[in-house]
Amino acid sequence: MNWLWWRRIFALTQKELLQFSRDLILVVATIYFFTGEVYIAGKGVSLELVKAPIGYMDHDQSLASREWLNKLRPPYFDVKGQVTEEATAFELLDKSQLLGVVDIPPHFQRDLLKGHSTAIGFQLDGSNVVLGNLANSYTGLANAYFNQEWMLKQMKVTPAQALEVPRVDMRQMVLFNPEGNNAWFMSISEMMTVMTMLSLFLTAAIVVKEKERGTIEQLSIAPLTPLQILLPKILAVELILLSGIALSIFVVLLPVFNVPFQGSFFLFFLVSAVYVYAVSGLGLFIATISKNLAQVMIISILLLMPIILLSGAFTPPEAMPKWEQALIWLSPLYYYINMGYGIILKGSGLEIIWQNLLALFALGSVLFLFGIRQFKKQFEV
Repeated sequence: MNWLWWRRIFALTQKELLQFSRDLILVVATIYFFTGEVYIAGKGVSLELVKAPIGYMDHDQSLASREWLNKLRPPYFDVKGQVTEEATAFELLDKSQLLGVVDIPPHFQRDLLKGHSTAIGFQLDGSNVVLGNLANSYTGLANAYFNQEWMLKQMKVTPAQALEVPRVDMRQMVLFNPEGNNAWFMSISEMMTVMTMLSLFLTAAIVVKEKERGTIEQLSIAPLTPLQILLPKILAVELILLSGIALSIFVVLLPVFNVPFQGSFFLFFLVSAVYVYAVSGLGLFIATISKNLAQVMIISILLLMPIILLSGAFTPPEAMPKWEQALIWLSPLYYYINMGYGIILKGSGLEIIWQNLLALFALGSVLFLFGIRQFKKQFEV
């Protein structure tokens, strides 16, 4: 690798960047993905129960039933009002106008005053399993609070007296995101997902566009090795995506969501560069088996979904079946998420993340060499 070798790499990288800058739609889309998408994910996506629409059928109309319903408080619940008939309740659940309907039976207060147990019905729309589970948990907590207060009231124990009874206090210490800020998690997660998508798609698209224009054949007969042809394309993608990461961090994450960047910016950009290198290998493979951009899109989506689902971003690896847990090691996003959250929120240094970084580099090298091999094979007669 002499001076001429590097000069060719520099010139070809300049050519790729120039071609990218001339594609206005691609430039605007890339800027939007790193700013608009990250902003929408951080601002609009919540992992908590917020304003869940709830109806109720109060067949008792007593003080006790109203006290129970008062436990369904904002911001978690939005109590829409009374539903008069069971058929109407089912219809509203069918139309997704209500998430759940609480059914308080007749003689609810009378049974409690007599010391008898009673039951409240809760019809829940479980089609959205996440919202359904959250609503189920929160109504369970509301019921527990009501039972506790009712018991103390019947024992004529005031809250102040109840505090004098020996009890166990659990003093939790939530580290790295003490307020459980969804916006931090979602915006960082979206930024990493955008990186994955564009690393895969841009690399493949740049090579396939050469195929469509017929210039790839000209390059293949030029005095250039496959590495000299492909490396500038990956370097161009690296520069474009690292600029996008900088845009996300300094335009959205820090000023809008106040994400506390605890670690080293340099280390995060280094990790991001290795990640782009790793995913670009897959992009090269897609480019070698695709004849046009439509095929690139379809194959990219085909590979993108398993990479995201096996990353552990939304489902902990421990919760997956054994055979899926084994496949997690093949998802580059798994390592990137581990290192990304570690650097940004925990302030992790190289001494903590080096194993993940090494694994990502090794995986990327395998994918990159595989991509070059496939690229060479397509010109072999």
